[in-house]
Amino acid sequence: MKKTVLITGATSGIGKSTAFLLAERGFRLIITGRRKDRLQQICNEIASKTECFPLVFDVRNREEVLQSLASLPEEWKQVDILINNAGLALGFEPIHENDYRDWDQMIDTNIKGLLYVTEMIVPQMVERRSGQIINLSSIAGKEPYGKGAVYCGTKHAVEAITKSMRIDLNPYGIKVGTVSPGAVETEFSIVRLKDPEANRKVYAGYEPLHPEDVARAILFMIEQPPHVNIADILILPTAQANATVFNRKKEN
Repeated sequence: MKKTVLITGATSGIGKSTAFLLAERGFRLIITGRRKDRLQQICNEIASKTECFPLVFDVRNREEVLQSLASLPEEWKQVDILINNAGLALGFEPIHENDYRDWDQMIDTNIKGLLYVTEMIVPQMVERRSGQIINLSSIAGKEPYGKGAVYCGTKHAVEAITKSMRIDLNPYGIKVGTVSPGAVETEFSIVRLKDPEANRKVYAGYEPLHPEDVARAILFMIEQPPHVNIADILILPTAQANATVFNRKKEN
């Protein structure tokens, strides 16, 4: 039988690219997000390749998460692979100038949202003694940098949660790992800086990762044989050395 993959935050960026790539490989997909029209459009576009089930909810709202996942039809309830992709960064100011509302949204999305979805999916994996969980982390989860204290903190939390989760689920044969991208050109910087021109400025002088680059890394993790678990992939554009060092070409 085809494996069923649940991808959160699938309406854009890495989540969307992962959905298209996995559809090409024949996985059945449950895709989630807040934007109903986008989810339905993605399902329509991949309908010729695989089965797709859209679920509209905000990962920050635990009741929405629980009700939506509980409402899955019987033939969709078994999730073989969970990709906790939903996440965001807000604001790029020093800690004393941050907006606490941005802190709340990042914590609620990047940490609590991941936990709410996992809470609903993991018990069935434990019962079957099989499954795989891939959490989207970031280079920010490995190297904190200035003007990103809370975002870096949330991704450090994802790293710690993933490592502890891998220990807890080891007796049940469940694979657990992270993908930790560096600079990826998605809506990330536009949302973070609240600037529609942010990408042009942030990625000036070098080629960042594209969402499909990260999607291929996720596919690599999924396609390993049963005895192999990729615990973490740190993926950077060639121009990026660490969280803050970039080789930018100077304009003539």
